Amino acid sequence: MGDQATISEREAKVLGIIETARGKRGKFRDQKINMSHGAGGKATQSLIEGLLAPAFANATLDEMADAGALTVEGVELAMTTDSFVVKPLRFPGGSIGTLAVHGTINDLAVAGARPLALTLSLVLEEGLGADELRAEVDAVAAAAAGVSVIAGDTKVVERGHADGMYVCTTGIGQRDPRAHLSPNALKPGDRILLSGSIGEHGTAIMLARNEFELDAEIESDSCSLWPAVDTLLDAVGPSLRCMRDATRGGVASVLNELARSSSVAMIVRERDVPVKPAVVGAAEILGIDPMYMANEGKMVVFVAPDAADEALTALRAVPGCELAAQIGEVRTTPPGMVLVQTSFGGRRVMDQLVGDPLPRIC
Repeated sequence: MGDQATISEREAKVLGIIETARGKRGKFRDQKINMSHGAGGKATQSLIEGLLAPAFANATLDEMADAGALTVEGVELAMTTDSFVVKPLRFPGGSIGTLAVHGTINDLAVAGARPLALTLSLVLEEGLGADELRAEVDAVAAAAAGVSVIAGDTKVVERGHADGMYVCTTGIGQRDPRAHLSPNALKPGDRILLSGSIGEHGTAIMLARNEFELDAEIESDSCSLWPAVDTLLDAVGPSLRCMRDATRGGVASVLNELARSSSVAMIVRERDVPVKPAVVGAAEILGIDPMYMANEGKMVVFVAPDAADEALTALRAVPGCELAAQIGEVRTTPPGMVLVQTSFGGRRVMDQLVGDPLPRIC
């Protein structure tokens, strides 16, 4: 990173005081649920840490990983569950069906588990066209190729109560012996890799809604991350610390969550973050930092410094990851905070997402 990104003792102290105040966990005190509670930012964090996690507290859940670990008769497994409420149902590069499969597979993959099987629950709105339903069933089947859908459920709700269709999935995978990953494993000096350009999913959704004038062809990045994870485990398995798919709240939320989990600082080089021109244009129109925009086929990877170059080379060889980049590194202070080294040579704090700039994106 160089001396330019070094934080002075005084700056570290001030930022550390701020983070200490932010990091105090308390009860969930909001009187009503609003859209920001599902956006993956600060409100989501307060809901999880203040209400949900304390209610179900156990050692596995306390890890706050993308998938929970369990062992059944000596077989190490991982399990995850998710719900999808995207609007519109179909968008450039995918649909709610492909999104549901990829989202579930990816939560298993970044936890170091090979996806094995899924369950599928459909909440259908009265009046949904049979052809639309058939298209999404086919989309699920195609996206889940190699991963069996072994159980499911279907419910129908009154017209006007489900945006056409909601999809809920649960996935189970077998933990890979090459993977030793944890949100608490980050160490100062670790390098931060990004598997490709960011913000395409959020931009594709906005284009599909026709909510702003932008003459651009951009598709969602929705895809399975298992091939990329499998390649990394082969190349540098013991040197991998943690992986996360950057969905709601984008890369910024992932970095903040993990900085807090491991009580480390992070420095991100703004100029090294890959963002396609169309996404940059959309972000400028919307007044949104691409680091907070949703992705459905990108992951953040933390790797030991001596394996970073090998990991990046391996990642770039995976189809869809050609633009993978090393974007920063883990530091010691101020613990729990993410700082950005701007293109102009300055520094700023990259906080968690506040509000809900892109509703119903996943």
